[in-house]
Order: sequence, then C-alpha cells, then structure tokens
Amino acid sequence: MTESTIRLKVNGRIHGIDAAPDTALLYVLRNDLELNGPKYGCGLGECGSCTVLIDGVAARSCVIPIEGCVGRDIVTLEGLGSREHPDPVQQAFIREQAAQCGYCLNGMIMTTRALLNRNPHPTESELLEALRYNLCRCGAHVEIMRAAMRAAGRVAEALD
Repeated sequence: MTESTIRLKVNGRIHGIDAAPDTALLYVLRNDLELNGPKYGCGLGECGSCTVLIDGVAARSCVIPIEGCVGRDIVTLEGLGSREHPDPVQQAFIREQAAQCGYCLNGMIMTTRALLNRNPHPTESELLEALRYNLCRCGAHVEIMRAAMRAAGRVAEALD
C-alpha cells in the first residue's frame, strides 16, 4: 500500500502520521511517536505486551492497522498519568512493587485500566480472567494481582 498522512489521536494529541494504512499501530506508536510503553512481544496479538486503550477498551496494537484507528481515542501507558500524578492503576502497581523485568507490565496495567473502565468494582475472579490473557513468566503474579485488587478498591483483600 502507498503511504498517506493519517491523523491519529494519541494521548490526547492529534498526530499526522505518514505511513501505509495497513501499518500496525504498535510500529507507529514506538517508531514515529517514540512511545515506549507498548512493547513488541509476539506480534500475533496474544501476549499483551503491546496493549493500548482504544476508546477505553484494551486492544493489541501489534495487530491493529492504523487505518482502523482514525477518529478513535488511543491511550498508551504514557497517557494514563504522569510521574507526578500517576493513574490509580499505575499507583497501585508502584505501591505493590508489581514488576520484575517489566516487559509484561504495560499489558497488565492497560488491561487492568480497561477492566476498571467498564467495571469499577470487579471481583477477584473477574480480575484473574482479564489478566490471564497477558502472558507473564517472571514470577511477579502475586504482586500483579495485589496491584490489580488495590486499583479496584479491594485493598483489604490485596493485603491478605
């Protein structure tokens, strides 16, 4: 496909992107906009490392062409909060020290935020179900689950 200028709203700002319409959103985010939150993992939309929010819903940016994102609100990890004012989900992950290598962290945080967008008070089983689609092999599962529980306002359960 030939390149054209495509306008995307990412983290509240409009960007003119010169790329083929079938270019994966992940490549535009990382290469053109220099956003490092979403990571390249499997390239198949299965591992969750590339997760972003599109109109508040978790989406795997490695398999979404940018032409499908025109007119939509895209939020990356960098757009959730700032160092001074992190999103409550980011703050919960910091508080629980829910990371080891950090590679899966983007997917875990963005998936938790998407779940809380549609269900502010999920059960533990709903949190587990949402997070199980983000592959993590580092051994930080306990801390990640505690952080998700904390972000969901289930602090007492997170501390058990």
